Amino acid sequence: MEIYHGYTGFVAFKLKEANAEPGDVIRVENPNGESFTGVLMPKQLLYSDKPVIVLKLSNGYNIGVKIDPNTRVLLVSKKRELPRTIGSQPLPKKPFVSILATGGTIASKVDYVTGAVTPLIDPHELLEWAPELGDVGFLNVREVMKKFSEDITPSDWEKLSLEVYREITSGAEGVVVAHGTDMMSYSAAALAFSIIGKPVPIVFVGSQRSSDRPSSDSFFNLYSAVLTAFKASFAESVIVMHGDSSDSYAVVLRGVKARKMHTSRRDAFQPVNDKPIAIVYPYSREIRIVGRVFEKRDPGREASLRNKFDDKVAIVKAYPGLQEEIINFLVDKKFSGIVIEGSGLGHVPNSLIDSLKRAVENEIPVVITSQCLFGRVNLNVYSTGRRLLEAGVIPASDMLPETAYVKLSWILGSVTKNLSEVRELMLTNIAGEINERHTLELFPRWSHE
Repeated sequence: MEIYHGYTGFVAFKLKEANAEPGDVIRVENPNGESFTGVLMPKQLLYSDKPVIVLKLSNGYNIGVKIDPNTRVLLVSKKRELPRTIGSQPLPKKPFVSILATGGTIASKVDYVTGAVTPLIDPHELLEWAPELGDVGFLNVREVMKKFSEDITPSDWEKLSLEVYREITSGAEGVVVAHGTDMMSYSAAALAFSIIGKPVPIVFVGSQRSSDRPSSDSFFNLYSAVLTAFKASFAESVIVMHGDSSDSYAVVLRGVKARKMHTSRRDAFQPVNDKPIAIVYPYSREIRIVGRVFEKRDPGREASLRNKFDDKVAIVKAYPGLQEEIINFLVDKKFSGIVIEGSGLGHVPNSLIDSLKRAVENEIPVVITSQCLFGRVNLNVYSTGRRLLEAGVIPASDMLPETAYVKLSWILGSVTKNLSEVRELMLTNIAGEINERHTLELFPRWSHE
């Protein structure tokens, strides 16, 4: 059986006869009068025996067109060249950006016969859907892991940090990390701490819908991320995603100050206790700074790598009835650190304070954050907070719980396990994770207007 770009049988014959390849614009004319024009998409071999041609329409939607032997397939125009990539070739002297694929929705595709989402076989397939990336600059694309973000562990942060560091020291103008969205903020925070003195941006990007689904955000986000990596004036670990539900602009969010706030919206990521660093307008290739810049781009700056993370750090959410046995279990199992998502200003049930004090006495740092997310921990207002301070806990200022978790894991793995030194570093603003000044516009408010 002859296979032609995943197509077989008379479908493959008709495509070959029309000299049509994936990326070409074709017109499909069925005997019943239906006519469809769009970009020919490749097809998975598993379902290649189905008489269906997959097209990307001009409105961005993809469809599967069922055909029969009497269907006409006509070539309208040949495809654009794919982006210039390095692949296994020596690194060029001209400026380039590296794209590292780790998995997730942005590195997936859908089969339009079954509707099932499957991983891309090759990271270069990302570029089949986005040939316009070649207009931005030279790209170095490779895969460093293939994991859904919920499966990524602290040891994966160590590997990813090393791979990004290698790209930076090889001369990349910036590094784009294609990553699953669910746990993206954890990884972005990890890279914020593990590579010190970043000379260029590290840009995390993902998508809520796979690269070939209708109304996918993959191309828009990836294009915005590559622009940011090439052109941004800052050198931080950031997240670049849709800024609204349409394709108007993307936002650049500091990795240590961002959270995925919606399960499915394209503009799911929001800054917490911070403004976006910048707004990206991909169609005009404009990047507008709108927030604080913690570290400026400086290609001459030499980065250093401290990428060890302690995987024996736990994060516990305070809730009514939380039992001290949970804290005692972590102490008895010799966990290295504990992060508590407290209520309000950073409170926990008073019944837990003795067990938290026991943890501190066993040289286990206990960090208090707030599950409110917005605002700042303050343990000096109520008696519960004062008792927590007397027990030796560390208030995490306005850090997100996940950022505090990653930071504590990094300090314990890469810097020190000395309790007083851990306290000092947790209270030190290392990567923009603490915002000393809060203004009214940092809190999102619903308007009835």
